[in-house]
Amino acid sequence: MEYIVTEDSLTVYWERTKEMAAGEPFRVYLDGREAACTEKTHCTLTGLLPEQVYTVRAAGPFWESEELAVRTLKRKRRIDITKHPYEAVGDGEKMNTESIQKAIDDCGEGEAVYIPEGIFMTGALRLHSDMELYLEKGAVLRGTAQVSDYLPKIRSRFEGIEMDCYSSVLNLGFLDAGEDFVCRNVVIRGRGTIASGGQLLAQRVIAAESAELAKELEQKPELVAECEKPETIPGRVRPRLVNISRCENILLEGITFQNGASWNVHMIYSRHIITHGCTFISREVWNGDGWDPDSSEDCTIFDCRFFTGDDGIAVKSGKNPEGNRIARPCRKIRIFDCKSAFGHGITIGSEMSGGVEDVAIWDCDLGQSTYGMEIKGTWKRGGYVRNIRMDNCVIPRLLFHEVDYNNDGEPAEDMPYFSDCEFNRLHILGEYYGRQGEWTPCDAIELRGFDRPGHEVSNIRLKDVVIGRKGSGEKGSLSLSRCRGICFENLTVL
Repeated sequence: MEYIVTEDSLTVYWERTKEMAAGEPFRVYLDGREAACTEKTHCTLTGLLPEQVYTVRAAGPFWESEELAVRTLKRKRRIDITKHPYEAVGDGEKMNTESIQKAIDDCGEGEAVYIPEGIFMTGALRLHSDMELYLEKGAVLRGTAQVSDYLPKIRSRFEGIEMDCYSSVLNLGFLDAGEDFVCRNVVIRGRGTIASGGQLLAQRVIAAESAELAKELEQKPELVAECEKPETIPGRVRPRLVNISRCENILLEGITFQNGASWNVHMIYSRHIITHGCTFISREVWNGDGWDPDSSEDCTIFDCRFFTGDDGIAVKSGKNPEGNRIARPCRKIRIFDCKSAFGHGITIGSEMSGGVEDVAIWDCDLGQSTYGMEIKGTWKRGGYVRNIRMDNCVIPRLLFHEVDYNNDGEPAEDMPYFSDCEFNRLHILGEYYGRQGEWTPCDAIELRGFDRPGHEVSNIRLKDVVIGRKGSGEKGSLSLSRCRGICFENLTVL
């Protein structure tokens, strides 16, 4: 069992094992007394006192956690951005970049930058170690749609390639800092919203970059032709909403992340990033992913909602051949109690050249998504995806396959390997939720390996799986090719 603690609350969470029957309750005990009962694998206890030691444990049928002694934090001193000497104005018009950045720079350990109710316009901001950013209910930290507000460019990584990109609304750490973790112990929490210029900002960045790259791209028509769209190359430098590079011990709690110009929360070469109780909104944004761990490890997300223009969650590890050379896998990723209202669902890839392993997903409702659970790569990638576990989830379909987009660049020496994955207690609808809110029949399960011996989809086990949706009239089909070691146990078609 793990925990997150503030001055007045304690959140505990634990993994669901195959032995834990879905729907059975867990009881959480605080100082020896039952404090909560829940069917989820997490629980938040509130109303605690600062700087107090509490004991906590959780128990369910045939399972009990160890007892933890947890000390709540000291109450932090708030630095209100609207007060002297900062004087930020939340009228949705005044630019507050300098005022907010000064408050951030002044924030020390044991302090929190406080954003009250209002719409505070800003450009790019840079956070530092040992600080907190707290957004009150009704507070909006809104990045503009002006390209110049996201300068200077910073070293980042997009679609698997390290490059100079526009700064994000919030920037943590430095990709080119020369050591592993350069920013630590940052909290971004509250009940407010962090937003950016969305599709308008994206279009303006693409227009500016297209003009700058015009002559270069004219000389490389084959490269442009390999890309998904003409806008792909100039669009790769778009800012994220939150860029986390070479960081550790970062907490994102309770925030609505909305309308980044591309991916919303992107963590690169980072460790121990926890996200919970958040909402991701980016429906009209091209590449509008919600939460993307990229060659990072020990990243956990739970109790989050997604209404995204692309993947809700995308697990990545670089693109051929650079990703193979860096060889930094994405691993120990935990995703649970998350729900898709719109978007693609959960994806691994297509940038997976550094490898992806040890990903566990449970208690997620991805029924209202386009893909549900998708593991993908191109033949050029190299790398591997292995040891993926999914339990007690609703998805429209399960996909392991090769894709033909985002396939530009030099190939790796080898094709990818997809292997050793386990799926238990799934409800696979066999229909996906389209961009206009329509339901469209599809293969419930598609397992398709690569066209080279040894690169089949291999050692995949599905147990206690239900296919179909009552009342839909669709049965859901299975499509398998270039596979070996596929095991179905207790498969039911409605």
